[in-house]
Amino acid sequence: MKPVGQGEDLFAAASASRLAGQAPLATRMRPERLDELVGQEHLVGPGKPLRALIEADRLSSCILWGPAGTGKTTIARLVAQATAKAFEPMSAVTAGVKEVREVVDRARIRLGQQGQGTILFLDEIHRFNRTQQDALLPHVEEGLVTLIGATTENPFFEVNGPLRSRSTLFRLEPLTASDLRAVIDRALADAERGLGGRGLTVADEAVAHLAGRSDGDARAALNGLEVAAALAAEAGRTAITLADAETAINLRAVRYGRDEHYDVISAFIKSIRGSDPDAGLYWLARMLEAGEDARFIARRLVILASEDVGMADPMSLVVATAAAHAVEYVGLPEAQLNLAQAVVHLATAPKSNRVALGIWGARKDAREAPAGEVPMHLRDAHYQGAKGLGHGKGYRYPHDDPSGWVDQEYRPGDLADRRYYDPSSHGAEAAVRERMGGWGGDHHEDRADG
Repeated sequence: MKPVGQGEDLFAAASASRLAGQAPLATRMRPERLDELVGQEHLVGPGKPLRALIEADRLSSCILWGPAGTGKTTIARLVAQATAKAFEPMSAVTAGVKEVREVVDRARIRLGQQGQGTILFLDEIHRFNRTQQDALLPHVEEGLVTLIGATTENPFFEVNGPLRSRSTLFRLEPLTASDLRAVIDRALADAERGLGGRGLTVADEAVAHLAGRSDGDARAALNGLEVAAALAAEAGRTAITLADAETAINLRAVRYGRDEHYDVISAFIKSIRGSDPDAGLYWLARMLEAGEDARFIARRLVILASEDVGMADPMSLVVATAAAHAVEYVGLPEAQLNLAQAVVHLATAPKSNRVALGIWGARKDAREAPAGEVPMHLRDAHYQGAKGLGHGKGYRYPHDDPSGWVDQEYRPGDLADRRYYDPSSHGAEAAVRERMGGWGGDHHEDRADG
């Protein structure tokens, strides 16, 4: 009878072999050498920094940041093959502080008994909260473990500052369409791990569609290829058509991480501010397809209506507020029409930020300038004894003048010469500018919007 340990090893090997055979195509095609890695030439090309550190086994703590399917986990696995250190892989999705402490304990024993260092690969590091990340910090700081964190999210948002400052940041870029074609071609040619040897033929336009519509994600491209092959097989064909590729790619969810949330909303606002309705509608569609909260979009439009359009088109605030109300009253998907109308209205409206500049300037003076007394003629004179204090004395009632305007000071003396609202000559604000100029002020001197 074989020892239990040997039997367990054989069972584990058999299990691993079966799992490897059943694994998705993207997993089976994972590169086994640095030279097989497609893309990321700026990091792992000949003589590039990350490649040099891996080959010299001198990689210090680092964070691999990039979109899904660009090679973060693959690079970590290649480090595991190249390093003389012990390699401890862990996913932040399933691990916690307890598991981190167990890795640290093993690392301390390993270093003391064998003089061997430890690399901790923490996939999805952004899933660790601040407390869990803090638990890693002292061990990274003392060099007990070398941390390799992988994340699709912006580490400046998701990784603690002290932990981030002790790690080198390597940014992985989305793969190009030509990169993805190379990945697909390799999978079609590889008889052992890929789809080679199955007699499959693939239309060139199908490969182009898979490569062009996978958003730089090798995993998505390979998963799409595998689904397309299954669709062809289900129909009794060995030829993968464009229709198969289109169906396969359409099953893929829109990628939209937290950093993309900030980037996309920024592009959305800047497109509308720049008076491009088509770009505004595109970014609106991107957000809606990704499941962005429609109320968040509506709130941003209401803000933009006053910040970037303002008095150049006073109806813009009404339109944006109505769209926000429609989101609450009607809901999606129908409210997409109301949001789209607001986007088009705001994008095509004349622009002015003078209202925004006015309140920002007034707030600055309210914070920093001496708090002046309310002028006597503006003080409340309705309560008993107020007139005896001189409240309201000298106040001139504008409606008593035929023009509806009288020349009197409404600010504390120290701020009497400050101008906060300086209307532009854009849209409806031009009429406001002309009206204010007729009041005897100096509002005819234009200035560029800031």
